[in-house]
Amino acid sequence: MPSCGWLLTALSLAALTGNSNGAVAYKQSERNCSVSPPYLPSTVINTTVRLQDLRKEMLLQDIAAYIIPATDAHLSEYIAPRDARMAFMTGFTGSAGTAVVTQTRAALWTDSRYWVQAERQMDCSWELEKDVSISSIAQWLIAEVPPGGEMGFDPFLFSLKTQEGYRLNLDSSNRTLKSVPVNLVDRVWKERPPVLLYNLTRLPDRVIQRPWQMKVEHIRNQMRDNPYGPTALLLSALDETAWLFNLRGNDIPYNPFFYSYTLLTKDEIWLFLHTDRVTEELRVYLNASCVGSLCVQLKSYDAVREDLKAYVAEPGSKVWIGTEYTNYALYEIITPEEKLMTSSYSPVLTTKAVKDETEQRILRDAHVRDAVAVIQLLMWLEKAVPEGKETELTAAKYVNECRGKQKDSRGPSFETISASGPNAALAHYSPTEETIRRLTVDEMYLVDSGGQYLDGTTDITRTVHWGAPTAVQKEAFTRVLMGNIEISRTVFPSGTRGVNMEMLGRRALWEVGLNYGHGTGHGVGNYFGVHEWPVGFQSNNIPFRAGMFTSIEPGYYKENDFGIRIEDVAVIVPVNTKYGDNYVTFDTVSLVPYDRKLIDTSLLSSEQLRWLNKYYKTIRRLVGPELDSQGLKEEKDWMLEHTEPFEEAASSASVLSSSLTLIAVTLLHNII
Repeated sequence: MPSCGWLLTALSLAALTGNSNGAVAYKQSERNCSVSPPYLPSTVINTTVRLQDLRKEMLLQDIAAYIIPATDAHLSEYIAPRDARMAFMTGFTGSAGTAVVTQTRAALWTDSRYWVQAERQMDCSWELEKDVSISSIAQWLIAEVPPGGEMGFDPFLFSLKTQEGYRLNLDSSNRTLKSVPVNLVDRVWKERPPVLLYNLTRLPDRVIQRPWQMKVEHIRNQMRDNPYGPTALLLSALDETAWLFNLRGNDIPYNPFFYSYTLLTKDEIWLFLHTDRVTEELRVYLNASCVGSLCVQLKSYDAVREDLKAYVAEPGSKVWIGTEYTNYALYEIITPEEKLMTSSYSPVLTTKAVKDETEQRILRDAHVRDAVAVIQLLMWLEKAVPEGKETELTAAKYVNECRGKQKDSRGPSFETISASGPNAALAHYSPTEETIRRLTVDEMYLVDSGGQYLDGTTDITRTVHWGAPTAVQKEAFTRVLMGNIEISRTVFPSGTRGVNMEMLGRRALWEVGLNYGHGTGHGVGNYFGVHEWPVGFQSNNIPFRAGMFTSIEPGYYKENDFGIRIEDVAVIVPVNTKYGDNYVTFDTVSLVPYDRKLIDTSLLSSEQLRWLNKYYKTIRRLVGPELDSQGLKEEKDWMLEHTEPFEEAASSASVLSSSLTLIAVTLLHNII
């Protein structure tokens, strides 16, 4: 039988112990700075010397505080190791946060997903502030920095919104921000990783419907049609340039991007990148040796600020920027104000959000193959966990190996979240040798994983229990599933904002006083980022339209006990209604069954049961042939067993569900 068999290393075997609670033999604890000497777990990084060196640099700049965001010059969510400045200074490796250093104190702000992780990774030089608001950071700075003091920041790491937020909060405090173009962390980071100049690759024709020249002209048409008359469009987000030219790179872990900017005018194309990586074949592909409106002029990545300044100085120039991804260092040189035009997102991001027919088809195909890998994992764990030798880490490696054997695989799309028991209560936990738990039949297990394929990006979460779940666990799981189904089956007007639908994913939990502290979904790309903006359920996402892909991922987390998340990717598709036109719904493209023993069908309405059975039929119809083609008979038998239809019976929950959904959709229609 073909398998993804990953052999346990001697180290993993040696780490296992016989304790019944599933924990591997290690001190799983957070720091304790209130005792003497302080207790620091082995996961902590000593930052004493780093802080001393940074404070010396701050004195040279005559600044009283220095602000360190967790992003790069493109305001990316996922960043390269060389841009992980906040992590270097604090030891904290979460993807969201802000660090601030003064001469006497150092503090980190992050959200609830990462509080436990921060306590495990930071030494006692750092205070943890359980907040993420700029106003909270500003109030702390006002208390720490004397009147007249200046607070330094790297303008390449601040968005316009971030800079404006600090300015407004500090406006009347007699304390000011100071732009420091040379990053001070870089000066003290003696072993900062270099830029690794991997060659760029162009996408093959079989996964492209629109060549780059067609995309360029489409965006230029939007520029021409804009009543504010922009003469140029600046693209700063890494996925903007990659999408425009149908190129992929390898500069960011898990994300096929490359460091770049683009300035697109009505008759020129300036591409800023590390030119050493551009092969002769790529120069021909980009028409880089000619002069004309469809000839790409290759410019040095580091020249973007000066070249943009020169363009802005030309008479009649007006630059369009998307404020969400343009850094302050570039924004501040587009002056005077009449030279600037802004929108939250560039026309490239809003165009990219709606997949064309080819992109939709191949992204669906990628999810079928991805389902095979996840089914292989769940089937293997079902057999292996009772033997007591597998850990969170071995499970994560197994699913990634399974994906690696699928057609067109390009590796995982993010660091796998493989979490058992109390670790699963941390929404973004990822296993390490220091924190892993052994998988047991006594604990719930959550696996959130995804793959990069040449034809698509995937992201799926399943929560399972191999023993006897408690009544609370079963009810919580079922209510999370109800939230997933309620969003997935809703019919709504095209142009509805996700934030106005988000409560459908929480309603079943709210009814019993439960909730979750993260977003309900995000966009997903075609061999791009696993979190693809601007699609999703947050307030700053754009309205839903047919052709967009989003995740749907309600959850519930009981601290120090268990965590539940059910995540599927769905595409928005047109739907015929009895009376109205221009209505849409979600079509789920993730194709892995849910854990049957965790579903309390008495809580589900008949409509929810019908949706679930229809979904299981879809899994059988689409994944079954793929399993056959790969010769995976045992996996197919497992899939068929786990997609047996549920008995559909009328229930009082059915009437309640129908009436509440009608009320919710009516409210949505009234506020969009």
